[in-house]
Amino acid sequence: MRIRRRRKVVPFRSAGELDAMAAAGAIVAAALIATREAAKPGVSTLELDAIAEEVIRSAGAVPSFKGYHGFTGTICSSVNDRVVHGIPSAKDILAEGDLVSIDCGAILEGWHGDSAWTFGVGALTAADEGLSEATRLSLDAGIAAMLPGNRLTDVSYAIGQATRAVSAQHGRAYGIVDGYGGHGIGREMHMKPYLANDGRPGDGPHLVVGSTLAIEPMLTLGTDETIVLDDGWTVITADGSRAAHWEHTVAVTDDGPRILTAR
Repeated sequence: MRIRRRRKVVPFRSAGELDAMAAAGAIVAAALIATREAAKPGVSTLELDAIAEEVIRSAGAVPSFKGYHGFTGTICSSVNDRVVHGIPSAKDILAEGDLVSIDCGAILEGWHGDSAWTFGVGALTAADEGLSEATRLSLDAGIAAMLPGNRLTDVSYAIGQATRAVSAQHGRAYGIVDGYGGHGIGREMHMKPYLANDGRPGDGPHLVVGSTLAIEPMLTLGTDETIVLDDGWTVITADGSRAAHWEHTVAVTDDGPRILTAR
């Protein structure tokens, strides 16, 4: 007797569950917008954290990050050479020209939303503008690959190919941060599978209608190597180059990818 093996799929949600995740995602989006509006020279990242927490709690949700494995912030605030997981601090004062990446999550009725974006405090250099644009375009390519019938690494491949394409267009090589990537998401913030930001296509679990992933490319102006600071959280570039981080929670649908954290 032959036993047919069931194909592995990226975990999926019903239409109603996707709507619930989108409600959580809308709160995340509002918190990110509020932090960007408040990000001025002289403002601390701890002040931005308080603003995000107020937006989330006033909407009846709970911050996903606060207390997660001991993390103290509602947001991850990563400035300049900090890639991800920067801890908000009263001593971390924003200045003109800073490149700021804010990552935020919220839980509403048990469902998670997770999103990040990078922006400047005032005017950015052309290099920093290009870096943020490249990261955003890499995210867009990953989102576009969220189609029924694709496989997990098709998303990874799309992200990596987009990074190389925009690198060629900009005339400079962007570093694809090694060892960090996206993830499954739903009733928990971090779920399997892990989503790399580069790789060969055609491998890993299949995408089906309702599959959800948090897609989050991280690029640098230099190396792909990173260091974790003594606080156990903050990830910085090994060469001090600046970094950018863009993320959306995305679902596969019959009508194309659905961004559940749309701003």
